[in-house]
Amino acid sequence: MIRDQALQYAEQYAAQEEAQHNKGDGRSSIHYPALFLFLGDKVTPAIGPVLERCERKWDNAGGVMALHAGSPSGSGSTQEKDGIKGWIGSGNSSVHERVMHMALPNTAGRDPRTVRRELYREFHEDSQYLAGMNRTLRQLSNSIADYGRLYSSFDVIHLSVVTRVDDPQNVLLPEIALLARAILSQSFKSVQTDLYALINEREQGDNFGYSSSVGLAFLRELDGMQAADYALSAPLLVTEEGLSIPVNHGPSALFDLVYLLSDKNERGLMSVHGMDDNYEIIAHISLLKNRVRPAADQASGHGGYNNMTFKSGIRGSTGRQGYASAGFSAVRRPNKQIALAVLYHALHYLAGRLKTGQTRSLKERQALLGLGADSLRARAAELLPDESGLSEMTGLMSHGRPSYSQLKMLSLREAEELLFGDGAQAYFRSNFTEVSARRAEGIDPAREWAGVLAAGEQGASPLTFYQLAEWTGERTGEGGSVLHALRQHMGGLRSALLSAQEELERLYAESVERQPFQRVPLLDKRTVRNFIHYLFGAVYGKKYEILLLESELALCLLYDTALEQLHATSKAKVAAMEALEAELHGIALASIGRSNETVDQNIMEYYRGVTDEVMKDIETQRGTGIFFSERFMGSLSELLDRGGDVVADRLIGICRRELLSAGPFTLPFEEELLRRANVAAAYENRGIVSKEELFKQLYRSLEEEAAMNVRLFEYTQEHRHEEKYFFGDSDSEFLRYAFGADETTRIYRLGLVHEQRRSGVEKLNLMGGFHLEDLLYYRNGKVYYETYAGNGYSLHGLEEEELPEMR
Repeated sequence: MIRDQALQYAEQYAAQEEAQHNKGDGRSSIHYPALFLFLGDKVTPAIGPVLERCERKWDNAGGVMALHAGSPSGSGSTQEKDGIKGWIGSGNSSVHERVMHMALPNTAGRDPRTVRRELYREFHEDSQYLAGMNRTLRQLSNSIADYGRLYSSFDVIHLSVVTRVDDPQNVLLPEIALLARAILSQSFKSVQTDLYALINEREQGDNFGYSSSVGLAFLRELDGMQAADYALSAPLLVTEEGLSIPVNHGPSALFDLVYLLSDKNERGLMSVHGMDDNYEIIAHISLLKNRVRPAADQASGHGGYNNMTFKSGIRGSTGRQGYASAGFSAVRRPNKQIALAVLYHALHYLAGRLKTGQTRSLKERQALLGLGADSLRARAAELLPDESGLSEMTGLMSHGRPSYSQLKMLSLREAEELLFGDGAQAYFRSNFTEVSARRAEGIDPAREWAGVLAAGEQGASPLTFYQLAEWTGERTGEGGSVLHALRQHMGGLRSALLSAQEELERLYAESVERQPFQRVPLLDKRTVRNFIHYLFGAVYGKKYEILLLESELALCLLYDTALEQLHATSKAKVAAMEALEAELHGIALASIGRSNETVDQNIMEYYRGVTDEVMKDIETQRGTGIFFSERFMGSLSELLDRGGDVVADRLIGICRRELLSAGPFTLPFEEELLRRANVAAAYENRGIVSKEELFKQLYRSLEEEAAMNVRLFEYTQEHRHEEKYFFGDSDSEFLRYAFGADETTRIYRLGLVHEQRRSGVEKLNLMGGFHLEDLLYYRNGKVYYETYAGNGYSLHGLEEEELPEMR
């Protein structure tokens, strides 16, 4: 629960920062409408990420449409639910109406030996698929027209087809691409069609042989589609009455450009981001080819992308059109990691404030809780009726009016029994002991302390649960334990009580004759009366003293029990805070390290200082206890009673509203990164990282991370055409450095897509000119393809003579 809260908060902050930094004239927009056609069930996980990246990058992405051609909805296509609905559920519900589904023959339950051929035949033999596709595509074309106001021109539409090479449903690629282009051509003067073929080598697992065979079958068909003499004619257009109209293509390549993108780069390394970088590439290439070119581009002198130039560059000397690939890297201010680091450090700061309350002596601690010796004695005295009430006992009726001569030889206990039986004791018990006990029953230490403890969570808190946990423990600790002191006081009371009881017993045993009271000769009754006054003053005065000690001891026992309970609840809250701190710390650390080292270094160290500084500034401006006011956290003790997730939720609100909006969090990414790089230099006694050195690291990191996402075999430099593009603020110090870094030795085209933002820079490397036989995936998979084909696997819809030669 807390992890989900924290990650959602971090995601929202990152999205908000991205949106803020991209506001204004510098944010990219696309010139013409764009449509993404995702072909096959296996490519479903790409739908959400690709569209999300368009939403993040393009000012007018609200009109981008997507079409998923795959197994019928509801027929077990769980990937579609995970790929689209899961993403929509994370806050992109506005896109739901812009993702349409187009049914293809279902792959579920089919024999893998014949699945591609069966799909091909079923599609061509069952008219319902073509009829449904026609309806969906016309509906889609009309929906695109509804967003016409978002684009500079409606003459051209960019159709990007995305598929997995090992998906059996791409056996229908030519028909689907041609039909889509035919219907879109009725609304647009030109349809520019690109294909993105994804190679997922990580997921092949135990099915690597079969998966490679299907992938090779598709690539063999693709080589035919991209041949200069490729032609296709098929009755693909279907009217509402079921009439078929042929659609013709060629002779020419089916796609304008084909990009092959793998999760293994040209160095043979698996990407740590899986297919995510390829989704970034698709969005960035789409923007690069279809971007509105502001006047500032020409003024800046940085070259822009030209599709004809790139196509010409990747065409070999034989005139054979080559394939393309790309690599992507980014240096962004790590907003998610920063948000999580700040969340942890903010809680740690508040915990520190609660721990380091005002230092108090043991006497001060006892006084706050009413546990000083004088306070306890006074409180116990309040429980007893006034001692002067003992004088009223002299009015008790004696039994038989014995003479002094009868009394003087008796002990005080015997004399009392002779005079009053148990009447005096009953009177004392009724009017003193029981009254004291009733008054003690109304004592509730927790209720008495409630006001003090509540005040302790507000403002400059006199008491916190951290302090209470320490003060109420059995160990004395620094400053002393009130529980330990209370128990010492109770020990003293027990000793005093024992002494008083022994003294009473000795007094009871003494004879009447030896007691110091006035005797009146010849007046026996007066002498007896004087003895009675003495008896109640001496004996019951001592009993009153004993009752006072017993009441104080009983009162202490109540406080002892209450202190134990207070200690348990305070320790539980301390443990809850420590657990919450540990969890937020773990979440923050887990988020760090997913980018390259330069970008992620010193996040926890640097933002500890920044967070502390911002929170101290807020306290300076608004008061020391501002974070424990109702507008901020309020009572952390009460929040913890309701659960750690409630504390986290309240803290997230403060981070969003008060901390992350502060000045230190709005630095340009170069400045922020430079400060982070040097945050530990002083205390680790190491050299300061210069701005130039940092820029070198960033430049090198961006280039290394943007290695081509395809593995080639002996692909020589003379056939390799490269273009590289930065996406970022042209006024950025780093980009000015990057454009001058290798200006004299550069052998590739370098361009810049200007975006008015300060949160980072991205790099897209384009490369082309290779052919399918240059792919290591093609060479490795060829043996599997030939083996499976030779063992009865029907891997194509077309007949062998209709396929291009294997290279």
